[in-house]
Amino acid sequence: MDEQRIAAVVQRWALYRDAGDWDRFAELWHPDGWMSATWFQGPYEEFIRASRKAFADGVRILHFLGGTAADVAGSRAVAQTKMTITQRGVVHDTEVDVVCTGRFYDFFALHEGDWRITHRQPIYETDRMDPVDPSAVLSLDPGRLNRFPVGYRHLAYLQEANGQQVRPGLPGLADEATTRLYREGRAWLLNAV
Repeated sequence: MDEQRIAAVVQRWALYRDAGDWDRFAELWHPDGWMSATWFQGPYEEFIRASRKAFADGVRILHFLGGTAADVAGSRAVAQTKMTITQRGVVHDTEVDVVCTGRFYDFFALHEGDWRITHRQPIYETDRMDPVDPSAVLSLDPGRLNRFPVGYRHLAYLQEANGQQVRPGLPGLADEATTRLYREGRAWLLNAV
């Protein structure tokens, strides 16, 4: 039952955020909630403010979810959900779609009887960039592209081209950042009440 309730929170996160339903989106977070992403690291309230502004400015970052698996220990849980992030934008005067596939790695805690997200860290496994117009020719700067890990290098390229600062070294398919995240997840569960 806990796994189903946690999976429902994950589903609502994607639906409410992508629809700009900010009030209901805020209800999914623990008061100490923290969001990590390519373009943002900070408290959930600041993430909502930044997302709301970007949404009003026309930025669309859409999420499609696959299955969720959760490990529950008392009042804490860690959930992993297969996901795809799609962002449309302009790179070198060409409209593109970037598709990034990976997992949401979520730390959960019970708060007032409900499961709430305390920390979300995406794991970026692979991505690609495609011109929206299939006849367009797009040439990327290899130096800029290769500054970021394989899992999100095209997403980072697009986001930086549109003025965002992107964090390097985020978890990928199999790297030290992901190993460290798994250790943090195990410790989170071991310290559950």
